[in-house]
Amino acid sequence: MSKAKAASSPTSEQDLCARHMGIGWCALLIFLSMGLFLESLHGFKAGFYLDVSSEARRTMWTLSHAHGALISVVNIVFGISTKFLPAWPSASQTLASRCFIGALVLLPLGFFLGGFFTHGGDPGIGVFLVPPGGLLFIAAVFLTARAARAQSKLG
Repeated sequence: MSKAKAASSPTSEQDLCARHMGIGWCALLIFLSMGLFLESLHGFKAGFYLDVSSEARRTMWTLSHAHGALISVVNIVFGISTKFLPAWPSASQTLASRCFIGALVLLPLGFFLGGFFTHGGDPGIGVFLVPPGGLLFIAAVFLTARAARAQSKLG
């Protein structure tokens, strides 16, 4: 690699920050748009969404929207946090990054699919993606909290 290219290429910390900022903002746009779509279903009194028999669908899709928006914002905060945790070991930081991205995909997707294919009052099989997504989210928050705590002891 040339010296000019090495000097202009961002560090892995910058890459990680940029990745989570980009993923977080794009996902937030998607989940806020989903929320607007769900509100329009209310406004137009869409039967497949508002009927009593569709309560499971409505609940699952609302949970998908809410969890997706929340985890999108957390991804943005994680991206910013990497700038303030320079002593965070790379392996742990990479694992937290992958866990946050996995949670961003699995949790909302599980709720969405669970509501898309309902069986009476029960969510569909897609809801089985939710627990692994939740565990990834907890693991990522744990790793980040541990790094922040270690950094506060250093500073």
